[in-house]
Amino acid sequence: QVQLVESGGGLVQSGGSLRLSCVASGRSFICDVMGWFRQAPGKEREFVSAISSDGSGTIYPVVVKGRCTISRDNAKNTAYLQMNGLKPEETAVYYCAASRALRVVASTRRYDYWGQGTQVTVSS
Repeated sequence: QVQLVESGGGLVQSGGSLRLSCVASGRSFICDVMGWFRQAPGKEREFVSAISSDGSGTIYPVVVKGRCTISRDNAKNTAYLQMNGLKPEETAVYYCAASRALRVVASTRRYDYWGQGTQVTVSS
């Protein structure tokens, strides 16, 4: 089992920045691909980014590429998501997830463990 706890969400103005953190416990963090997703009310969960177990590989969808950066510190069992230039339509609950996949993946179905989420609200 893996327990994931997100933090760092909050209220930010349009164009602002936030840094989310995800602390993992319960099994070997360094083996897992880590991902970030978000879900707005009434919408499906959306992929935001993912990072390989050793941090050498990352993927982003076009909608966030250039504005978001995923990273990880395996010594601290922590993954991060730096978000810049936030837009009101990016208001959502942001989730951290862990996957036992061998490479970075974007599908929610490939992730085995999920955190409880942290709310990000972007005001216009």
